[in-house]
Amino acid sequence: MKKRLAIKDIAAALNVSEASVSMVLNGKARQNGISLRLEEKIMTFVKEVGYQPNRLAVGLRTGKSKTIGMIVEDISDPFFSAIARVIEGNIYRYGYRLIYGSSENSTEIAADLLQTFKNYQVDGYILAPTPGIEEAVSEIIKEECPVIFFDRALGDLPCSKVLVDNFRGSEAAVLHLVENNYRNIAMVTLLSTQNQMTERVGGYCAALQSKGLPTLIKEIQYQEDKDKTILQIKNMLKGKQETDALFFATNYLALSGLEAIKELGMVVGKDIGVVVFDDINNFSLFSPAITAVAQPIREIGLQVTKILIEQLKDGHMIDSQNIMLKTKLNIRQSSAPIGRNMPPEKNKAEKKSK
Repeated sequence: MKKRLAIKDIAAALNVSEASVSMVLNGKARQNGISLRLEEKIMTFVKEVGYQPNRLAVGLRTGKSKTIGMIVEDISDPFFSAIARVIEGNIYRYGYRLIYGSSENSTEIAADLLQTFKNYQVDGYILAPTPGIEEAVSEIIKEECPVIFFDRALGDLPCSKVLVDNFRGSEAAVLHLVENNYRNIAMVTLLSTQNQMTERVGGYCAALQSKGLPTLIKEIQYQEDKDKTILQIKNMLKGKQETDALFFATNYLALSGLEAIKELGMVVGKDIGVVVFDDINNFSLFSPAITAVAQPIREIGLQVTKILIEQLKDGHMIDSQNIMLKTKLNIRQSSAPIGRNMPPEKNKAEKKSK
């Protein structure tokens, strides 16, 4: 293994003091009387040899690691990975790096990640929080280290939050189905008490109750085996054959649901309508294309970055901010009016009966 280059190695190669090298690398050459010529000499050499500072050592020396820790539910999920990419690209411009991990919705894993980040002396935390870590997060906040929640909240902890309006997004999606003549709309969601999930269920129920229509909610255990999820959705549809539309609370539940529909020999957009909360690029490529609620991914990332950088400024304290962003319903063929593909005589008869 190639030996990692240290400050003392640079100093020895250039025949200068380690203190001079350290001050130049930390951007303190001017205030410490280092000449411009020596500064340029050191920086040129550093670039040539590809020197990378030990961020942990820098953090111990300066109290600033220039690193941000981010915890998401699953970094492979397109929603979380896209937001991480936006944040990563933006905080890089301010000299920070992003490290992240997946909690898998586990309190134990999330707590371990928080401790790892703390040991690494990260300068701030961006969290899609998991229930059960309130105490650990509270301790971080007491240390006046920036903490920002996104996607979901966690109790009444005094930290900034960047959330989306899950309730209104779900409500609009279900009302869209009702407007297109769907009357028996079932919802497939997670068995979860997290606020983003309960809000989506709340929006679904409010929409149907406002129209005097029945509700049917199927809850799936988080990280349930895919084959079992498909089977549960198939059994629900067999048991409630009057169901004419499905509203999925997440994109990964929708993917299992679409397989269940296919295995039952049903056709999306003809036999059953489909709408999904949380759009992904592939939904527009399906046949028929899938109607979905799109979350403002770029705006979430930009708002998180903006608040974080404000809180990281030396001596600049700001009050906690609560940002609520709107969703957008991308209407596609999977939720087309229910009578679209009926034989002309049946479609005509339905219209007369209204």
